Amino acid sequence: MIHRHHDTLLAVDLKIGEHHQAHAFGMTFNVDTIWSSVTAGVIVLVAALYMARRASSGRPSKLQLAFETIVDAVETQVRSSMGDVAPFVVPLAVVLFLYILIANWLELIPSGGYLEAPSGDINFTLALGLFVIVWVHVAHIKQKGWRRYFAHYKHGVPVIAPFLNAIEELVKPFTLALRLFGNIFAGGVMLAIIGLLPAVVLWVPNVLWKGIDFAVAVIQAFIFALLTILYFGFALEPEEEAAH
Repeated sequence: MIHRHHDTLLAVDLKIGEHHQAHAFGMTFNVDTIWSSVTAGVIVLVAALYMARRASSGRPSKLQLAFETIVDAVETQVRSSMGDVAPFVVPLAVVLFLYILIANWLELIPSGGYLEAPSGDINFTLALGLFVIVWVHVAHIKQKGWRRYFAHYKHGVPVIAPFLNAIEELVKPFTLALRLFGNIFAGGVMLAIIGLLPAVVLWVPNVLWKGIDFAVAVIQAFIFALLTILYFGFALEPEEEAAH
């Protein structure tokens, strides 16, 4: 809440981290996060369908070229990390990158507060982190079996190795979630603070910060996708490589 008197700022109460909520079945839902995350998903889906219908090997569109560049970069990274043992990681990493990127960019769209970056909600980023890490463990078990899956917890210093390795696995989804959440949340706070400046000078810091926020959104989406590839790489690497 902002109180003004004769165009003079008297007091500022920034409500950061609050959400429009709904309650049902004994649970609380952050409606704005759900709306923004669904919007980001629809944008990615529509863009993909549009590009697929207009894809051409002769005269590719700029959208197709951008998508092919992303896919080629991801394929190169996946092959260098794990070879060809898990081809499903390529589409997974590409979708995660594009989805998180669009989700991060939503707060840059003038929407009167109706579209906020869902990445600024810890529930959203934690869900993504858990989704990735659970899939990593499932893929590990499916490929190598339960025996070799549990054997990897013994690598390291005897006695304490299983304990330390278990803690490392438990914190992975939280590190994924908090890294993405912290950076996007901080960007939202800065945009809110900049919005309190007088209109005559507002445009200067607003443009500068939105440019920075634009780049940070790309970097954070890239880091999340890259860590996803690396986690799958560590879990699915061939036994002879893991032994070194």
